[in-house]
Amino acid sequence: MTTETGQIGELDPFDVRIASSATGLLRKFNQADVLTAADVHLAHRLSELAGEPDEEVRLALALTVRGVRGGSVCVDLREVSRIDPALDWPQLTRWVDKIRASPLVGPGRPLRWDLDLLYLDRYWRQEDQVRADLVARESQLPPPVDADLLGSSLDRLFGPHTDGAHTDGAHTDQRLAAEIAARRWTTVLGGGPGTGKTTTVARLLVVLHEQHGPGLRVALAAPTGKAAVRLQEAVRHVVATDFDVADQERLGAVNASTLHRLLGSRPGDGTRFRHDRDNRLPHDVVVVDETSMLSLTLMARLLEALRPDSRLVLVGDPDQLASVEAGAVLADLVAGLSARPLSAQGVRPVVVLTHNWRFGSGIGDLAATVRAGDADGALAVLGRGEDALDLETSESQIRGDVVHAATAIRDAAKSGDARGALQQLDRHRVLCAHRTGPFGVQTWSRKIERWLAEVPGDPREGEWYVGRPLLMTVNDYALGLFNGDTGVVVRQPDGSARAVFARGDELVDFAPSRLADVQTVHAMTVHRSQGSQFERVTVVLPPADSPLATREMLYTALTRAEQHVRLVGSETELRASIERPAARASGLRRRLST
Repeated sequence: MTTETGQIGELDPFDVRIASSATGLLRKFNQADVLTAADVHLAHRLSELAGEPDEEVRLALALTVRGVRGGSVCVDLREVSRIDPALDWPQLTRWVDKIRASPLVGPGRPLRWDLDLLYLDRYWRQEDQVRADLVARESQLPPPVDADLLGSSLDRLFGPHTDGAHTDGAHTDQRLAAEIAARRWTTVLGGGPGTGKTTTVARLLVVLHEQHGPGLRVALAAPTGKAAVRLQEAVRHVVATDFDVADQERLGAVNASTLHRLLGSRPGDGTRFRHDRDNRLPHDVVVVDETSMLSLTLMARLLEALRPDSRLVLVGDPDQLASVEAGAVLADLVAGLSARPLSAQGVRPVVVLTHNWRFGSGIGDLAATVRAGDADGALAVLGRGEDALDLETSESQIRGDVVHAATAIRDAAKSGDARGALQQLDRHRVLCAHRTGPFGVQTWSRKIERWLAEVPGDPREGEWYVGRPLLMTVNDYALGLFNGDTGVVVRQPDGSARAVFARGDELVDFAPSRLADVQTVHAMTVHRSQGSQFERVTVVLPPADSPLATREMLYTALTRAEQHVRLVGSETELRASIERPAARASGLRRRLST
């Protein structure tokens, strides 16, 4: 157990968090719950192999391993004391001198010292490769462009210019993004939910098809199967509703895949792919959505697989939660590339869309204050008393929302209305920062199940009861279901129960016994909710001292809602999340900005 002072108690000598063989600083920081046993064992073993006896250097190595576990690709020794200011940290200047002189540091060794940051060698090489590949792409001659055709395409798709200014200010940035995609090899298109990123992608693809002529090879991809399906559906919707027949024919069939499938996954190898520098992707244009979810490793693999003369369009929200693995790639790209000197074309490759077409003033204003780190402003928005926003400490209102949503799903599923049950599934969702613990998904799922068990006339018989909301937790390519897909168990006309999922505009159903990795989804983590939208969202705020209580977590959760957000917690917990940005150490934006 962890004591009130943050120390791991020594009541149990078999506590798996304690490295019993550790000594000196490693033991001290392990018992303070700063380092895990795995951090300590790895630092000890590598130090022994390299012949490094110094405790302070070993501590730095362990902290670097710890940083990668937390999503950082390096560690800034000037900032590490913030982890636990009460501990006796090494003196910085002496510590750095020891590290730079250590046999652990240097080419071909476990650690690298660069930009006054300490890296594990693997992540230093990946970060440097991403920088080098992006710079090399922009150092080439720009793509050939028919300027007259480009102008007419942009006028037709985004509206004409008038006296140097666009007639519709809301579309100005969308038009700029399409023009940059035509004139440059790399484009970063950022923006929050509802800012028109998908519409912009569809229109810029038409621009590129007109520039290239027949035969343009386009790949659409996303980090997860769910995100890929939603990208495909969203682009197809824009094509079907906004484009004339000629533009529809130019784009042809619009299909998207996971980035792993695009690169060519190798069984048993999650970091290397069939497509690499020796076997490049054949596409002329590669569009990647939800880029905020890309790890540094996956970004490096993507860049090395691209042909130098292929266009890359990276799309996503830089203010959302970053990858569950190491890196904050999209935020680093937006910040770093925005700070680079202007190119010969006089524009930078980054466009961030700001006009929101989706949210009402309440949710949009609250999300904006959270994104800006303005806790007072957020509380002021909540204090306006708008129907779309609530801050609750009582569970009565939450219970009402949950029971109403689950009952609507059950009623539709029992009547055999599969499409209606799936629509009801997106009416409300409980989102948690944690998976476990009193503020986590597991606890809230059990609580919700108890509430639902008390609803009159709602017997839940067996594991696959009618009305059970389902969440896929892995990709199942045989069934065409992906991690994050949601479905409902629905009663069939013959009385049997089938698990029904939406696949585009179609519904697919399976015998429940065919679903191997699925869980009941009354609540889900904020991370897993990325790319989803719900009419109403209940956000369980983590405790103020939780490392998951961050601005990015809260912003991501808020922007999942279309009509209503209920925050569950206190003003103290809300302030803690707003005022704490995600601490991910990286040197990529500094490398890209010079």
